[in-house]
Amino acid sequence: MQNTKAQYPGWELKYFDRAYNFRNYQFSLIKKYIKKNVAEIGPGSGVVLKKYIKQCKNIDLYEPDIKLFRNLKKNFKNKKIVLKNKTFKTYKKYDTIIILDVLEHISNDKNQIQKLIHSLNKGGSLIINVPAFNLLYSKFDRDIGHFRRYNKINVKNKIKGLKFLEYKMFYYDSLGFVLSLMSKIFYSKKYKNQFENKIKLWDMFIPISKIIDFFIFNSFGKSLCIIIKK
Repeated sequence: MQNTKAQYPGWELKYFDRAYNFRNYQFSLIKKYIKKNVAEIGPGSGVVLKKYIKQCKNIDLYEPDIKLFRNLKKNFKNKKIVLKNKTFKTYKKYDTIIILDVLEHISNDKNQIQKLIHSLNKGGSLIINVPAFNLLYSKFDRDIGHFRRYNKINVKNKIKGLKFLEYKMFYYDSLGFVLSLMSKIFYSKKYKNQFENKIKLWDMFIPISKIIDFFIFNSFGKSLCIIIKK
């Protein structure tokens, strides 16, 4: 993984990790693709790891941030987990590679996607989650080191020409899209002080967002999930 503009501060992680409705919804969308030998890139505090640890054979965690790495080492003492305090390397093959809300922090994201696909076993899955729609790009994105947000068209352009079998993409969290747009329009310089309450409110709406997503066929949302099969 390449370096971002600056050392990732990660101040917002603890709030997103408490968004239990969102994390459960997110995991329900990717659960069936996670199997056998797994690598997770940038696992953070391990909130998603807790959900899939029982269904995998072996797990390699690549966490270059030293503080997050130490927390993972302290909280996850399991023989099937190997912790690596470094960026992802391509010398090893995996059945599943998970990179959730990390790609937007990487300057040359197309090169990173290519490396990840190369590191998949035949029949393996690359699971990517990214923030959706550049319309929503805000000061918050800049503050936490996002280079961009994504849509289906620019993802297709990035994976065009890469060697894989098939892929699927879908947006989700439609109400999150609306709330993020409102937050951008009515921006406050004190947004960090309000952030915890905003996350709590957003997470309360996730069950409704899930229903709306179903009826609008995941046509838009706050997040974009990409599944690439090799």
